[in-house]
Amino acid sequence: MREFNYKKISEMKWDSEILGLIAAIYKEAGKQELYLKQRPQELEKLVEIAKIQSTGASNEIEGIVTTDTRIRQLVEEKTTPRNRSEQEIAGYRDVLSIVHESFDAIPIKQNYILQLHKILYTHANNPIAGHTKNVQNYISATYPDGQTVVLFTPLTPYETPEALDRICEEYNRVIGNMELDPLIAIPVFIHDFLCIHPFNAGNGRMSRLLTTLLLYRSGFYVGKYISLEAKIAKNKELYYDALGASQNGWHEGNDDPVPFIKYLLGTILAAYRDFEDRFALVETKRSALETVRLAAQQKIGRFTKQDIRELCPSLSLSSLEGALRKMVDSGELRREGNGKNIHYFRTR
Repeated sequence: MREFNYKKISEMKWDSEILGLIAAIYKEAGKQELYLKQRPQELEKLVEIAKIQSTGASNEIEGIVTTDTRIRQLVEEKTTPRNRSEQEIAGYRDVLSIVHESFDAIPIKQNYILQLHKILYTHANNPIAGHTKNVQNYISATYPDGQTVVLFTPLTPYETPEALDRICEEYNRVIGNMELDPLIAIPVFIHDFLCIHPFNAGNGRMSRLLTTLLLYRSGFYVGKYISLEAKIAKNKELYYDALGASQNGWHEGNDDPVPFIKYLLGTILAAYRDFEDRFALVETKRSALETVRLAAQQKIGRFTKQDIRELCPSLSLSSLEGALRKMVDSGELRREGNGKNIHYFRTR
């Protein structure tokens, strides 16, 4: 079995791109602390939006979908799931809430990861929820002609429990001894977790929940306000490409984690910059019309009412819709489509 020793990683020399990403994230994290002190109540409204987006997007990546209305009902109202997809979405909601509320009381240990996995399937009948896999799994791709190709073979079931223990031990050691910056250690841990692929099902969703947990425990709270999962879902091909590039030679310990580190750091930084943009919209007391106007100016091309709503969490839905109507009437915006397919775009 592969050796899990982060000593080699702690001795690596990082290129200017990675060092620049790390420096920029620390800078943005410091600014976020200041922003939260200035307008805590307005920014707290971003939390529920991020929870809804994160729950929907992380499940969507795995092909688990329902309507936007049902996602909102499942997350905000904790309504009863109606089918298997909604059961899994509700499970993700539950784990995400635990991470949000109790991250500092969840150690990075195998038994806690197994507990989170069990909660992920609380609403669904999964007999090995909370247990590592009992059959060999594979990471594969299916092409348009129907051909399926195995891209990567994770560890065997009997190797998995020990490997999961080892990555937790190594992560805790390098973080505890400050041997490795958390922004390097976190992507490495997540990459190893995905290569082990410890569960029969739910590995991708667990990896994204663990990413949020690890970031929170290291003081990076952007995922509370801006959905990292939504950013991954928007460009999931880049996610899979980075993961694939970093998996080559993993079993022999000859893998290169750099592509996945760069991908995850870039995603985190993009989320922090989104947070800064949204803060700008609540920083000064403005009318609903002016707030929506500023939000629309941040958009290029077509956008939806929901896109604007995410940028304006302090506005009620009726205020937002009224502002959009006024902008259409004045000619600032053009509206096209009907019903759920309505889009807007700027004319100036």
